[in-house]
Amino acid sequence: MTWHFLITAFVVVIAPGTGVLYTLALGLGQGRRAAICAAFGCTFGIVPHLLAATLGLAAVLHTSALLFNVVKFAGVAYLLWLAYSALRQDGALTIRSTATRDSALRIAKRGALINILNPKLSIFFLALLPPFLSGNPATATLEMIGLGSVFMVMTFAVFVIYGVFAASVRDWFLTSEAAMKWLNRSFAAVFAALAAKLAVERS
Repeated sequence: MTWHFLITAFVVVIAPGTGVLYTLALGLGQGRRAAICAAFGCTFGIVPHLLAATLGLAAVLHTSALLFNVVKFAGVAYLLWLAYSALRQDGALTIRSTATRDSALRIAKRGALINILNPKLSIFFLALLPPFLSGNPATATLEMIGLGSVFMVMTFAVFVIYGVFAASVRDWFLTSEAAMKWLNRSFAAVFAALAAKLAVERS
């Protein structure tokens, strides 16, 4: 493992994406505990893609247009559902002063699905990790798993920071109906935009 990999991974992880937005929404809507559960779920959702890249299944996904599109449009539908849930008065992502707290498992499962249903992640790992391997075929699998594990730990840590920050300013937003309405509409718009972006992705 090199500093080059750590810096590259950190730049990728810190960039706001779907998982970060989900963690922020939970931190603002339900507090620190929910944000940490969301961060854990999003991180766990990386595991299937890491395994796919390690076992070579990502290459199959990349070359199979049908398989890629099945996963992709399932992800699009899920992101649109998240967008809709941010607008509903009792939605999973709605930010409101009387929000019902979801169970840790439910929050984590939703977060995991965000990444599991993104087929680009498998291809991303297939492109990101191999350049940092030693070149020894005998240790390639272990090296891939090791690098992927470091990436996951970094993802969890960064997401928790985002989520805890959101939870720390939660009370300020809850005092303003206008702010809560603006946040809900903003999250819905961003999730819908991410769904549209995923819809036009190609393998």
